[in-house]
Amino acid sequence: MEKELIINATPTEVEIALLENSKLVELHYQKTNNNFSVGDIFLGRIKRLMPGLNAAFVDIGHKKDAFLHYTDLGPKLRSLVKYTNGAISGSINTFRLDNFKLEPEIVKTGKIDQVLNKREHVLVQILKEPISTKGPRLSCEITIPGRYLVLTPFNDVVAVSKKIANAEERKRLQNLVESIKPKNFGVIVRTAAEGKKVADLHEELSIMQSKWEEIYKQLPKAKAPLKLMSELDKTSSILRDLLSDSFNRIVVNDKQLYQSIKNYLESISPDQVKILALHKTSKPIFEQFGVIRQIKSSFGKTATMPSGAYVVIESTEAMHVIDVNSGHKMSSSNQEEAVLKVNLEAAEEIARQLRLRDIGGIIIIDFIDMKNNEHRKELMKEMKDYMKKDRAQHTILPLSKFGLMQITRQRVRPEVKINTAEVCPTCNGTGKINASILLLDDIERDMNFIIQSQIKSKIKLEVHPYVEAYLKKGLPNKQMKWYMQHHKWIRVQANSDFPLTKYRFFDENEDEIRLS
Repeated sequence: MEKELIINATPTEVEIALLENSKLVELHYQKTNNNFSVGDIFLGRIKRLMPGLNAAFVDIGHKKDAFLHYTDLGPKLRSLVKYTNGAISGSINTFRLDNFKLEPEIVKTGKIDQVLNKREHVLVQILKEPISTKGPRLSCEITIPGRYLVLTPFNDVVAVSKKIANAEERKRLQNLVESIKPKNFGVIVRTAAEGKKVADLHEELSIMQSKWEEIYKQLPKAKAPLKLMSELDKTSSILRDLLSDSFNRIVVNDKQLYQSIKNYLESISPDQVKILALHKTSKPIFEQFGVIRQIKSSFGKTATMPSGAYVVIESTEAMHVIDVNSGHKMSSSNQEEAVLKVNLEAAEEIARQLRLRDIGGIIIIDFIDMKNNEHRKELMKEMKDYMKKDRAQHTILPLSKFGLMQITRQRVRPEVKINTAEVCPTCNGTGKINASILLLDDIERDMNFIIQSQIKSKIKLEVHPYVEAYLKKGLPNKQMKWYMQHHKWIRVQANSDFPLTKYRFFDENEDEIRLS
């Protein structure tokens, strides 16, 4: 699989598009003034204890108090609080934990007011960014991530990613990391560590320890709220988590950011510096790589697939609902096989949409009804395969007797929402139309269906004069390319009464060819 990272830097934000086989699968935005990102570590102060919710509200400097639930405290809370208070008061004078005595773990079923006090200082990490009217969600299980390893203070356990399937490799990494990890620090071995040498892992472990040392150095006499460590910027964190041998290209349009990424790649993967390129042409980078077109076609209420089938995505406060429709072009020769084909195509598109829009929470999918049990099992299997590429934690339930599939997906950031409607040029902005950038795609899809239906008569296409001029411009123009492709001449005629995005097909008798 080919992977490309296209990075568009503007004065106020950085936009990052991840393409897999030239198809947009993830879109990330980072504002230059974002002070509350997932992974940031703060010294917070307990503002309110809420025994009814078994949670606390914590002041970390956000306009809305951050939320800390008992289940996110982690079993090592007492050790964390003891170390934090000791570092602030000065009684603990080293970042090392070799001689630090770990406290007993808290119980899973305890109460928040039994382990925390109002106005108490506590070390916290952002688990979820502020979403809508909610403040950030916090965790007291501090993690310092690297490319190969994740450092967890006070844990003293080595865990190896389950995605490393080879038993010998898992054992090798377990023994290797246990031999180099510092006392009273835990380490999670990530999938990217597979096959790596001790020198690579030891170097990264030293870097993560130095980050923990930087946190410690800021604690003496510190007053909350205080940010102690920022997560990497969005670009670097995506490279850290995603970069693999399958990446073919990273393109960025800003010289300063280009140099920053180059330096970062040289530190984590020198062999891949050659895949980094600076976009120098005057054409906008997202337009050059087709990202704008894919955004326009993917972020509306309706997402249409190549076959003409489409999915409708609706969001409510409680859940997201997705409806699968076959459209008017589904073959009826074998109804069951046709339904399965549409559902499988929709499953792939839905998996992409969940990643692309970063949709989280409860998702209900209404697939086209299938009575064949084998087809239902195949759909479930394929859906799981399509979702394997998704880094967010998710659970997929089998189809219910009503033909509904339920998915829960981790939500850590606000859902990506892009308005794909544009002001209508034919009504001076009083109404809205679907994105005109997709008009040619719609025309060609309908034309292919008409020709495949083996209509023998001549075909005429009526469009707005602007569209007619575009289709006939240049040599070879679009009209000629259609002839070379289909061996059939499509007559194009302007109709000044048509809005810009309206088009109609007619046969030689001037009867409209209707597709539904």
